[in-house]
Amino acid sequence: MNEDLLAQGQPGDRPGEARYVVLAVLTGALAGFVGSIFHLLIDQAVLWPGLLRHYVDGWWLVAAAAAISMVCAVVAVFIVRHVAPEAGGSGVQEIEGAMEGLREVRWRRVLPVKFFAGLIAIGSGLVLGREGPTIHMGASAAAAVAEASRTSELERRGLLAAGAAAGLACAFNAPVAAVLFVIEETHKEFPYTFRTYLGVIFASAASTLVTQLIGGTGPDLPLPVVGASLQLLPAFLLLGVVLGVIGVALNGAIMAMVNFNGRSFPHAPYVYPAAIGLAVGALFILAPKSVTGGESIILELARENMAVTGLLVLGLIRFFTMVGSYSSGVPGGIFAPILTLAACVGFAFGGALEQILPDAGISALPFAIVAMGGLFTASVRAPIVGVALTLELTGSYALALPLMVTCVTADLMAQWCGGRPIYSQLLERTLAQAGIKSSPKGRAPTGLA
Repeated sequence: MNEDLLAQGQPGDRPGEARYVVLAVLTGALAGFVGSIFHLLIDQAVLWPGLLRHYVDGWWLVAAAAAISMVCAVVAVFIVRHVAPEAGGSGVQEIEGAMEGLREVRWRRVLPVKFFAGLIAIGSGLVLGREGPTIHMGASAAAAVAEASRTSELERRGLLAAGAAAGLACAFNAPVAAVLFVIEETHKEFPYTFRTYLGVIFASAASTLVTQLIGGTGPDLPLPVVGASLQLLPAFLLLGVVLGVIGVALNGAIMAMVNFNGRSFPHAPYVYPAAIGLAVGALFILAPKSVTGGESIILELARENMAVTGLLVLGLIRFFTMVGSYSSGVPGGIFAPILTLAACVGFAFGGALEQILPDAGISALPFAIVAMGGLFTASVRAPIVGVALTLELTGSYALALPLMVTCVTADLMAQWCGGRPIYSQLLERTLAQAGIKSSPKGRAPTGLA
């Protein structure tokens, strides 16, 4: 990066630092407000199957639900493709590309499309997370603030990172994980200066404050407080190996189906998202635990004593519904579905250990909690974020050591299996489609219109 640009962010320019912090706080507050409203609306939208039961029942109920989800999926894809094509998926890869100077955050179209099309898609029951749209909307708010305040290029890129962090902080009420996400996930693109670090921290804090004022305090997944014996660390290590393999398979399936949808869309427009919507809508009635983002499902599984076989079947179904939902092209994230899939695997793993060692006093819940961070790490390849996010989400700080063991093992296993971070793969695909060639750091990108 140009040394003059870097110099702008060094300590000493107190008026500039104060101004930048104010802009970061404003960005965080906007991200927290918009994201919180987005989440509240989704919470209400996903209740529609209960309302539908008042009017139809039996197989008519299944058919009606399938039709509703199909229409929602098609409408969401239509809006994305005709208004803001970059708003499909989670948007994290778009932000990384923008921070590198290879993409542009067109906030005027991304923000409304991400909000309304995301609400339609996630509210329909598709297996998607709210955090993807929230992160992208946070970066869009940052782009708006940067444009209005006429910031420098370095400050603009720093604000994009701050907005993304604010979006993640809002999505999971996890400010520390949000800051670490920027440091670990976007370390190649983030402009490292004193000022930009301050911006990320203040934006995350402001977003969390607004989020808690609107939605309340406390962890998003208030699970029972549990610990784990040090004697079980080998079991957590084995769990990390399993999750590493699953993470590589999940990333491979997502990329394969994203490419399939991209190839088939010109020949059969909207057929793929329509088919995914039909399947998800029917499952919303027949097997409701197999659809939606799944945060509430994790809490349900913690209260129930589901058999290992049932958990494995549920995890398998959610694997495919998640891959299908994300690859359909609608706005939505993968964090929440990954956490729910991981919980299924973790509960099954812990349940199997209980059966093998019935007198050992083993509980499945610690394995489910730790699995969330492990599978996240295996897919995103950010073990520090995986640990921090799981701890903040669940409040299970007594599991810090087994969580670290599982996340690091999952990361190593994914590496050994040839896996690559999901967002790096998605960004490469996006740049290739746009005819943009990534260039060495500090040089202007080629092929950017």
